[in-house]
Amino acid sequence: MNQEKEAGWDRVLQIKTLGRDDSNSDQYRYPYEPTPYSVLERLANSGYIRKNNVLADYGCGKGRVDFFLSYQTRCRSVGIEYDKRIFDRAEENRSRAVLASRVSFVHRDAAEFVIPQEMDRLYFFNPFSIEILRRVMGRIRESYYESPREILLFFYYPQDEYVSWLMTVEELNFLDEIDCRDLFPGENPREKILIFKVG
Repeated sequence: MNQEKEAGWDRVLQIKTLGRDDSNSDQYRYPYEPTPYSVLERLANSGYIRKNNVLADYGCGKGRVDFFLSYQTRCRSVGIEYDKRIFDRAEENRSRAVLASRVSFVHRDAAEFVIPQEMDRLYFFNPFSIEILRRVMGRIRESYYESPREILLFFYYPQDEYVSWLMTVEELNFLDEIDCRDLFPGENPREKILIFKVG
């Protein structure tokens, strides 16, 4: 990963999101590790997220996805984070970030987050276990049936367990794949963003 590019985007956005943090991770909630900016650039350029969309970033950590995609696409973004210490870092970033007015954060367990009807884009970078993902999917179903709309789910670097289960969810249709293997050495088959549509 190009550390200079990573630090460069943090400077442009006036935030601090570098580094990994596994101090509060366990078998259900995985360590904080930010999505590489090169991957986010590819997602921003895909056309799937636009100014009128509202994005939820599950396990948002320090808010990199939220700040970057709001900056690049002008969408509104809501980061959901259960770890209070990391949530506080996200709020610190919001206090000085470019376009902070388009970003907000919620300190909550993902499975308890009620998805508002205007929210239509959901982002996941392996934030938690399949057990929690199942409960989150229940919330997504509830929101969709209360207010039918196009909802797109983005899964970066998906685990095999995630993919196998997602393919069995009746309400989900596989829509597209954004290949990111060329961004990193080694041709890792997990370097991709899988996109599913609800309904």
